[in-house]
Amino acid sequence: MSEGARVLGELSERGREVFRRVVEGYLQSGDPVGSRTLTRTLSEKVSAATIRNVMQDLEYLGLLGSPHVSAGRLPTEVGLRLFVDSLLEVAPVAEADRDKLDATLGARDGDVGEVLDRVGGALSALTHGASLVLVPKHEAAIRHIEFVALAADRALVVLVFADGHVENRVLVPPPGLTPSALREAANFLNALATGLTLAELRTRIAGEITRRRQEIDSLARELVESGVALWESVGDRGERLIVRGRSNLLSGAKAEDLARIGTLFDDLERKRDMAEFLELTEKGEGVRIFIGSENKLFSLSGSALGVSPYMNADRKIVGAVGVIGPTRLNYGRIVPIVDYTAQLIGRVLSERGKG
Repeated sequence: MSEGARVLGELSERGREVFRRVVEGYLQSGDPVGSRTLTRTLSEKVSAATIRNVMQDLEYLGLLGSPHVSAGRLPTEVGLRLFVDSLLEVAPVAEADRDKLDATLGARDGDVGEVLDRVGGALSALTHGASLVLVPKHEAAIRHIEFVALAADRALVVLVFADGHVENRVLVPPPGLTPSALREAANFLNALATGLTLAELRTRIAGEITRRRQEIDSLARELVESGVALWESVGDRGERLIVRGRSNLLSGAKAEDLARIGTLFDDLERKRDMAEFLELTEKGEGVRIFIGSENKLFSLSGSALGVSPYMNADRKIVGAVGVIGPTRLNYGRIVPIVDYTAQLIGRVLSERGKG
């Protein structure tokens, strides 16, 4: 039995109803819920004093908190987690919401990134939060890698994949790089790269450089490392995080929330740790909810993140999609929408043979 189920089992029927009503009231308004308000909504007629006693018990258990002595109660992060895990009622995704997401695909023209950009915009509009979509990087095996000197401080990296896809990137090479170092780096990579994806090559290179450090010129080694990391680095167009609807987080925000939202905006602009974002989804299919300090990825104290993986035709997790907003998110509506969006993206990738 989980800790949440144990705590819930210890509550009386009245305690569970008071707890549920407080959470539902908070999710609807964002304000503390008082005992007098509950006297009008509970299924049984009890006094405000009796409700206050129940709320004090729930506060003692760490499920509710009070911003001021005379104020009503708010659910704590622990309380919200208990509600989401044990009491949340999730309805099927509404037909109107499904139609709006489907409409973003249109003729399904453009590259995958453009399609996901449109899907992310629709997801943000539907949920009134900020949408996050991790675009998958190219996963085909590598056929050939070439470095071409453009200037003393510029080099072109040409990466040819076995499926015919070609990517070109410009990087700043190490100071003092020579044409022979360029050739040495390319030869080293091509001897290792055949049949490997970029992620697999990066792992192989790390081991080879450790074993053959004395054989590889220091400039060539630095070029090899930076050249391969170029496609793996955060923020590149091979694997990027699409963020849409940040202005939605300001809509209806209370004065005390503005500083937190400002910090959140800074994090959304600055952080592009794709590996960490994708790791949030590794425990299987379905939507996972992170509340407040449960997740540090975007300094989410005071916010919530609903995230789901999406898969390619081989049922391999290749990306993630999510919604970020205040802890008073409408979880019952957000969960099915995020889940449907992940399935929609998976179908698009499968049809295009991407990922």
